[in-house]
Amino acid sequence: MTLRLMLWLLSVMLKRARRRKPRFREALSELKHLDWGIGTEDLSIARHYRMSPDGITSAPGLPIDLDLELRFEDAATAVKVLRKPTPRAFREGLMAGRLRLVGDSGDLAKLQRLFKHL
Repeated sequence: MTLRLMLWLLSVMLKRARRRKPRFREALSELKHLDWGIGTEDLSIARHYRMSPDGITSAPGLPIDLDLELRFEDAATAVKVLRKPTPRAFREGLMAGRLRLVGDSGDLAKLQRLFKHL
């Protein structure tokens, strides 16, 4: 599965969870809002997500006003980590230098807590 398709499917899953899962909506309302994105280091493939209790939007690219960015060294690494997005996989990617976090690591923890309800 290509990274571009995977990121688009993630946006579909997020929107669907917001509509169908009350726990996801609760977690999202506690979060207030979070603007985040995923992409490769060279930004050849990137997508951002703007999440709030009012709705979730997604679009290609990484604008400069995001709270959190996850930048992978290449598309293959991103697919490998995102197939099983556990805290351990993210931690190992950060330690090995295959993943770069731009923003607050607290936002990553909030995002991972939200993904538990996905």
